[in-house]
Amino acid sequence: MKLAKRITGLTGGGSDGWDVFYRARAMKAGGTEVTELTIGEHDVRTDPVILDAMHRAAMEGYTGYSMFNGHFSLRSRVAERVSARTGVPTGPDNVLVVPGGQAGLFATHHAACDEGDRALYIDPYYATYPGTIRAVGAEPVAIRARPERNFQPDPAEIAAQADGAASLLVNTPNNPTGVVYTRDTLEGIAQVARDNDLWLISDEVYDTQVWQGAHVSPRALPDMADRTLVVGSMSKSHAMTGSRIGWVVGPEEAIAHMGNLATHTTYGVAAFIQEAACYALDLGADFEEKIAAPFRRRRDLALNLLEGQSAVRAIPADGAMYVMLDIRATGLSGEHFANMLLDTHHVAVMPGESFGQAAAGHLRVALTVEDDALAAALEKLVALAREAAG
Repeated sequence: MKLAKRITGLTGGGSDGWDVFYRARAMKAGGTEVTELTIGEHDVRTDPVILDAMHRAAMEGYTGYSMFNGHFSLRSRVAERVSARTGVPTGPDNVLVVPGGQAGLFATHHAACDEGDRALYIDPYYATYPGTIRAVGAEPVAIRARPERNFQPDPAEIAAQADGAASLLVNTPNNPTGVVYTRDTLEGIAQVARDNDLWLISDEVYDTQVWQGAHVSPRALPDMADRTLVVGSMSKSHAMTGSRIGWVVGPEEAIAHMGNLATHTTYGVAAFIQEAACYALDLGADFEEKIAAPFRRRRDLALNLLEGQSAVRAIPADGAMYVMLDIRATGLSGEHFANMLLDTHHVAVMPGESFGQAAAGHLRVALTVEDDALAAALEKLVALAREAAG
């Protein structure tokens, strides 16, 4: 039987970018000890107090069908949080509850793009972005953010590709680079969106992990609230990756139509998870800072360890749970170096090429192991880079 091109072509006919990760997992399954610095997964599990709230909700009967667009209580809490953090008046009808940020990306592109539309996104990018765009029948168009600009996108280069496009996807704080887009960058991007009548889809799942500068949501910029769809999630802010709970914030009409999409796809999010999310949000900013603190500390550790040598250069790591390392001085691709590091030192990192060609010759290091293990792994990485660079 023939399969649909939309499903067989999700990865564009090539790798999904996770080859080194798969190799590392296979080595671990075979008994080899591997230090994994690959995926953005907290090294602590969801806090027991949140799990207790989830259990109580399940035992109290929150196990049936939930509201397809999200319970009013959770949508209200998200709206209050967004209003407080961004200054943009936001109500429950501006919020759609979705099963994680990935579902939010899928829903927003369905809202913004018709079959065959061009959908813009920034390279380097989170690995699922182009496949998500293909999944809704749109054409993914990558716009490179360049290493010489520390991966800050150039609005002029976006504008050069924007004519006739339907949407633009941005992500700040950024995965994989750890870069926080400046206000000037975002104002330039917003101008491009206004000039070209683009939907701006803003992936803000790392908004609680900002180490330098400040997070600016483009929805808060002038005349942007009616053309911006913001994707948020509990995964990174509350270490709830497996709970699959997130949201989309946008204009009421768009949110209502995406609610119809939820009825025809996810059929809502489990009610006991929504109740646990309400409890988690009520824990406040101090709890979110506690979850973020290890990554701030490890970011500083990594930058300090990389001082005094020239084989590896760190891209300014202003946010998120990663550092992006420039290893072009070795003369090797990120993919070649990452595989060599895994083979020789049993340290797994992600090649920059997994996130697009703009990050070729770079590595993404997830700050997701204990400090001592991270330091030891980075020392091995630097030693190998020095050897390769001669």
